[in-house]
Amino acid sequence: MKYVHYCEIKGYDFTIVADETCLLELRFNRVTLEGGIYERTPLIAEVETQLEEYFNGKRKAFDIKLRPSGTEFQQVVWSKLQKIPYGKTISYKELAKMTGNPNAARAVGMANNKNPIAIIVPCHRVVGINGKLVGYAGGLDLKQELLELERNNL
Repeated sequence: MKYVHYCEIKGYDFTIVADETCLLELRFNRVTLEGGIYERTPLIAEVETQLEEYFNGKRKAFDIKLRPSGTEFQQVVWSKLQKIPYGKTISYKELAKMTGNPNAARAVGMANNKNPIAIIVPCHRVVGINGKLVGYAGGLDLKQELLELERNNL
């Protein structure tokens, strides 16, 4: 069963999608999903609590069981994203090297773009080769805010 819940944290709207044991999606804004039960389960409540702690600078790592849906390559990229330390950034090229495909920066960028679990799978920590902020589903202002939040709470 898929459970869906909307919440607002620090002025940002999120859609949380989970099953009985795992977080499936954490999306920006309110996303209408068919086939889900709109209910705030204990797992969803825990996701909200951990996000609030993160936004308040009190949490540097999440301990929610995840099950994002994607291709094998996307899964590899998303697992590597979770290895980027809090408060640090890497380039798409560096992320491609982490996947074992040093020439796949563009493919890594596309996988990053498809990340269904925002913030917890920290795609905001990936920047352009020159350190420039590029692309983010939540918008570049939020990406900058998240990076500053992390740098200020190291």
